[in-house]
Amino acid sequence: MKRIKIVADSNIPFLEGVFEPYADVVYIDGKAIAHDDVKEADALIIRTRTKCDAALLEGSKVSMIATATIGTDHIDFDFCNANGIKVRNAEGCNAGGVMQYVFSALYGTAARNAIKLDGANFGIIGVGNVGKLVAHVAEYLGFNVLKCDPPRAAKEGPDEFCSLEYLLENSKIVTMHTPLDETTKKMADERFFNLMQPGAFFINASRGEVVDESALMEAIPKLGPVIIDTWNNEPDVNKDLIEMVDIATPHIAGYSFQGKMNGTASAVRAVAKRFGISALYDFYPKSDIPEDQPVKLELKGMNQGEITSLFQYNYPIFTDDFMFRLNPDQFEKMRSEYKYRREIYI
Repeated sequence: MKRIKIVADSNIPFLEGVFEPYADVVYIDGKAIAHDDVKEADALIIRTRTKCDAALLEGSKVSMIATATIGTDHIDFDFCNANGIKVRNAEGCNAGGVMQYVFSALYGTAARNAIKLDGANFGIIGVGNVGKLVAHVAEYLGFNVLKCDPPRAAKEGPDEFCSLEYLLENSKIVTMHTPLDETTKKMADERFFNLMQPGAFFINASRGEVVDESALMEAIPKLGPVIIDTWNNEPDVNKDLIEMVDIATPHIAGYSFQGKMNGTASAVRAVAKRFGISALYDFYPKSDIPEDQPVKLELKGMNQGEITSLFQYNYPIFTDDFMFRLNPDQFEKMRSEYKYRREIYI
């Protein structure tokens, strides 16, 4: 079998050594991958920091791009489709990690601000893999869940979904889990925040550019706790906004051990199947460390304080918030050196 050439983001965990028996692999920091690096490559294995467009790919041999992320807004699909380049993302890979982030942040900020959550309306914008899991846990915890997802509503019918306007006007908690595209860019704008209830929570752990940050900053005095993990212009984030929100983190909501394993497994399998490397068709990283395994939380019958304690014990999110506030200029370094937390499931 002909050895292929792979260029891979050096920050993707559990990848080094996997393809070496079958391919020549070059590891480069994702943001630094350039046209000359990929000219002779057959495949790229990347994250969101590598912009895959004509400037990078024109005239290259690349026929496969596997991103170890849910998001694909860093990939020019028109160019790839026109040039026969197959693209695969790691759909749903970090859903568990983001769910854990949302509820640790929600209960943590509620406790700090003495806010009762019992029976609150919980609005979810974007009900894909992440949003569905957040909805499942919210319902389990007794929230009244409102869902807004126009593409799903168009396909499945409107019964399970509501309009964005209705969700914003009626939710005590609003959390965003949309992809970034032309329909969602700056979705959370001045009108969006004007429709929200005074004192409502706002959480964004999807993509930074779905929020108009100027509009958010204007709205913060009206809102309740604001939790932001993804930012405009990463890694050059808005330091004024960091100071204004209740929790600020450097785009690590999905950084669980299991999420990273899932993302790498998806990318490896996609490349293996594209090039017929059958030994890797079912690849999954191995770990025998008990601390890396997911933990089940039994929350039925617990009061809000007990639930808060369990979420904070399993993921003390305020530590990440504190470290980010100390070093906002170290955004990329904090992400690349992040100690992955283990997921919970319910």
